[in-house]
Amino acid sequence: MRLLLDTHALIWFTGEPDVLRPEAREAIVAADTVVVSAASIWEISTKAALGKLTPPVDDIVGEFREWGFELLPISPQHAWAIGALPPHHRDPFDRMLVTQAQLEGLTIVTRDPAISQYQVAVLAA
Repeated sequence: MRLLLDTHALIWFTGEPDVLRPEAREAIVAADTVVVSAASIWEISTKAALGKLTPPVDDIVGEFREWGFELLPISPQHAWAIGALPPHHRDPFDRMLVTQAQLEGLTIVTRDPAISQYQVAVLAA
């Protein structure tokens, strides 16, 4: 299984793993590939700068590398394809994750019910 962690799933897995459903934790540990989008790093940085979020660790990029997670950059194809998404979700970070999951064949680990409205595989976080 190839998983893309929604930002909250990334934060929970690295900082509060018991918040994740046991099935999600097990799937992340057992997955062939776990991917973290550059959009999630951007979202964490933005929300931390606004005082809306405290990252679970100082070096979140180093943390996911320690777990063996792959970084997925935002490509021009991702940026272009986001415009074709229906407006089920207004959050630009989540819209990017949906687009990346669609184009890269990934299952999104999330608790966001709006994401399941898209044509994308979801694993409940």
